[in-house]
Amino acid sequence: MRRQDAAEPEPSGASGPPASSAPPDGSGRGGGEASGPARARALVPAPAAVRHALLRWLVLAIAVAVWQLAAGAHGSVYFPPPVEIGRHALDLWFSGPARHVFLTDEAVGNILPSLGRMAAGFGIAAVAGMALGVAIGRSRRVYALCDPVLQFARAVPPPALVPVFVVILDFGTPMQIASIAFSAVWPVLINTAEGARDTDPLRIEVAAVLRLTPAERLRFLILPSALPRIFAGLRLSLSLSLILMVFSELLPGTANGIGFTLTDAQSRSDLLTVWSALVLLGALGHLLNTGLLAVEKRLVGRGRATTV
Repeated sequence: MRRQDAAEPEPSGASGPPASSAPPDGSGRGGGEASGPARARALVPAPAAVRHALLRWLVLAIAVAVWQLAAGAHGSVYFPPPVEIGRHALDLWFSGPARHVFLTDEAVGNILPSLGRMAAGFGIAAVAGMALGVAIGRSRRVYALCDPVLQFARAVPPPALVPVFVVILDFGTPMQIASIAFSAVWPVLINTAEGARDTDPLRIEVAAVLRLTPAERLRFLILPSALPRIFAGLRLSLSLSLILMVFSELLPGTANGIGFTLTDAQSRSDLLTVWSALVLLGALGHLLNTGLLAVEKRLVGRGRATTV
């Protein structure tokens, strides 16, 4: 009987590979092969993003074309066409040797000092604003006490403080950097304090239960929570630094810089150089803001991913 039982045929469903060997979700070899094209499609930019970028460049091209037509129809020396402005800017600043990155002596003597002053002032404002903003924003009582002073200091027009720095530091690069840093610090400081104050109280309580150190709370809770506000303040501070850099170079006693180029060209009635400097300032502002936005996308994304 046992032999007959052992020799009995198996059920018909038991023959062949098991049903679970080909998972329906494609997680096996077939799914891995299909993931290649999907991964390749993910690397291709979305059509909507491409259309958006093309539309932005199209709007810029239309604006330049309208400017060119209007300047050609008007025919005034005070309103030169953008083609002449671009050609003059290239000859003036970007027609140098290749070993100098195509920068002329005029560019090295005026553009680079301006960027150095703006970078120094913006860097001081960013570091001081974030440090003081975190220190003030972590305590609601300290924030309430300091808020009137911060709002008063932010409301003072930055150019009005330049004479004060002239009296204290005299004309020169230290005065220019100090005026840029002191006036550009307030957007970073106030936005950082607001971001630190808006940290989720529940997460702070969880951090207290987990006995995180103050440095760990700052790194894993406060800074990731305040990062979007910090970058909003940095963008405002960056544009303000560019404006103050030009304004400080318009003052007497300045021997170089983009602002000095503007005043010198205006005194010589060199309108093409004046327009070239204005276009250069707009291009620098756009490039610096684009770079800061790229850094913000990377860091803010990481910060949000850390705090989840």
